[in-house]
Amino acid sequence: MHIIFFEELKTQQSLLPFTFTRPHSHIRCGIFTIAEKWQNAFLNSTISYLCMDKMLAKKFPTHNESLNLYINSAFLPNPAWVKHIHQLSPNSGLMYQNKLVAYLTNTRFSIEELQDLETNKCMSITDHISKITKKWHIFELNASEIKSDITYIKLHNKNIGVNDSFSKCYNPENIFVEEGAKVYASVLNATNGPIYIGKNAEVQEGTLIRGSFALCQDSVTNMGTKIRGDVTIGPGAKVGGEISNSVIFGYSNKAHDGFLGNSVIGEWCNLGADTNTSNLKNNYSPVSLYDYSTNQFENTELQFCGLMMGDHSKCSINTMFNTGTVVGVNANIFGANFPPKQIPSYAWGGSDGFEKYNFEKAIEVAKVVYQRRNKLLTDIDIEILKNIHNIT
Repeated sequence: MHIIFFEELKTQQSLLPFTFTRPHSHIRCGIFTIAEKWQNAFLNSTISYLCMDKMLAKKFPTHNESLNLYINSAFLPNPAWVKHIHQLSPNSGLMYQNKLVAYLTNTRFSIEELQDLETNKCMSITDHISKITKKWHIFELNASEIKSDITYIKLHNKNIGVNDSFSKCYNPENIFVEEGAKVYASVLNATNGPIYIGKNAEVQEGTLIRGSFALCQDSVTNMGTKIRGDVTIGPGAKVGGEISNSVIFGYSNKAHDGFLGNSVIGEWCNLGADTNTSNLKNNYSPVSLYDYSTNQFENTELQFCGLMMGDHSKCSINTMFNTGTVVGVNANIFGANFPPKQIPSYAWGGSDGFEKYNFEKAIEVAKVVYQRRNKLLTDIDIEILKNIHNIT
């Protein structure tokens, strides 16, 4: 069975800036991306994508086989729903709260055809299924998804455990360490949630970790890092300072002191030394967040909400981000005082104003950043970034 992940327009736009540079299903929440979660649930299945963005469709094309399972990228799998999907017959599907979750067919569909699909052959299921349709859902669901994902990890991976005599582990049966990972003279407290240390990851001396926590492959917590729980650090990232209830997708740096809370950081970002994010308003009122789909600020109904930063964006030392700030792709932020709460892609500047970031210079930086991680910025990557520059 071949899995095809499809998107809905309003959700895809609400998740910007993260969906400027990736399909909805490549959003990371917990240990895995949404696509990886479904692929884990249906072992040996191949996957492809039905992207809303035509430029992304060039990098993430659609493939079709004799039997295709269309999955709505907003939804996160759980055992009950996986069981329901296994029971589907061809040309039938499952609905949840009037939304199509899955459809099994030997027919090839376009995005438009899926939107107009007759649902009389679809069964409405009441079993709860979590979904990511807003930016803040990523950190809001992160703790529960770490717990869910580590169940899969424990079944399929080898746990080498923490074998450093200078480290202290609380509730060690809830700590999972992959082969090649290193933990030095640190405190890991898994009493309130599991802790996952991925392959070849490194926990440096003096790191304090409270679960739930996931440090993915090849990532590093620098000396003295403080992890306050419900945090995911994606692959190839380096972090330091204090982090709480946040997700870093991967290959980004927050290597120095400073607070990051209730935030989501894309890939290839860099937060300068002593960058701090506010995640609570002085009057404790709900935080509003910029929504690309409406071009307005939306009430999240959350008391705690920090920074949403798109891929390739960077900020200088001592940057201060206000509560509920949204930064686009390839922005470069510097200077004193708080910058605006909505910063477009390719913005260059800070609280004193912005100018347009030169595209060629931005790509030069991106190539250097990729090389530091032994990655290659491809022509299609550049084309995607150019398109974002043009439409901003």
